[in-house]
Formats: sequence, structure tokens, C-alpha cells
Amino acid sequence: MEIRENPTAEAGMLIRRPVAEVFEAIVDPAITTKFWFTHGSGRLDSGRQIRWEWHMYDVSATVDVSEIVKDKKIVMQWSEPPTTVVWTFTEMPGSATFIEVRNFGFAGNGDEQVKEAIGSTGGFTLVLAGAKAWLEQGLTLGLIGDRHPKGMPAS
Repeated sequence: MEIRENPTAEAGMLIRRPVAEVFEAIVDPAITTKFWFTHGSGRLDSGRQIRWEWHMYDVSATVDVSEIVKDKKIVMQWSEPPTTVVWTFTEMPGSATFIEVRNFGFAGNGDEQVKEAIGSTGGFTLVLAGAKAWLEQGLTLGLIGDRHPKGMPAS
């Protein structure tokens, strides 16, 4: 099998909250920690480098923010080797927001790139589901921490 296009991870979710609130939930670590990582070193802002931590896994990631358009778009690079993540926020009727995430630029051979894209798609899907639960219902579901519980063999 030959890969003709580099794989891209994509996830999207309608969140029934105003676009400014959904955008803020991604840029402000005090909110984002309710549904994604356990600690963030600061707010996302253009030109800033931030560190995100997942204490349950004893891992962290450096995030380089290359562009922010308030309530519209966030472009960042993260991971090692770095990939690009683009968040878009679309205002919808009824004070709702459609949030989309695209992650691309995976390294390695075709099989490795596909594996990374599939994993990233699953991860961002959980992030958006957790954000929806928190923003709409005030529920912390623990989706990220429960994805790879201690004692389960790695796949």
C-alpha cells in the first residue's frame, strides 16, 4: 500500500456555549485542566512557548504558539518531532460553537505517520468530548486519564 497524502488527524465537536467561552477554555490552563492536561505553565498567546503536563502519565509537552486569532483560530507546534495543530472556532446559531482540530506533519515512514494520525485523532476526540461535558454540564469526566490506566498493557 502506498500513501499518496500525508495523514492528518481531524476531530470536531459542537459545543453549546458561546465562541468566546469555548476559545477561552483552550487558551486558559485554569479551564483546560478540567478536561485535558493537569498543569499548564501559562495562557496560549502568539509567540509564546508553554509547557503542558499530564501528571498521571508523568509526561509533558512543549507548545510553541505561532498564531492566535481571538475566538477564531489557534496555530501551534508541539510534540517531538514537532507537528502542527490548528484549532478553528466557528460561531453557530443559538450561542453554540463548532470547534475543529487538525494535527499534521507527522514524521517517519508511512506506517508510522498513519499510526500517529490515528492516535492523535482519538486523543483530540476525547479532548473535545471532555470540553463539551465541562462547558455544557460542568462535568469532569476524566477521559484523558482513563484512556491509558495503570496496569493495562501498552498496545
